[in-house]
Amino acid sequence: MKKLPIHCPSCERQLAVKRLGCEHCGTEVGGDYPLPRLAALPQEDQEFICQFVRASGSLKEMAGLLKVSYPTVRNRLDEIIAKLPSPADTDP
Repeated sequence: MKKLPIHCPSCERQLAVKRLGCEHCGTEVGGDYPLPRLAALPQEDQEFICQFVRASGSLKEMAGLLKVSYPTVRNRLDEIIAKLPSPADTDP
């Protein structure tokens, strides 16, 4: 499966969505849309967040799933939180 590019290959700035299309009926919508905040995270961080949600936000359960200590999971989550763009950074 192809990964969604989130950074410009030329200048490394965050990309924006210009066009969306429906595979079913072929309708296309164009405009300037920011990427969703979670989509701006690297793939491995997105996967961690999905796993965290499936674990009902339990750091203890995440530690067990990942076979790491609770503080390690807490630190990883803090690192991801620090990477998240603020809503002001993603507003058009």
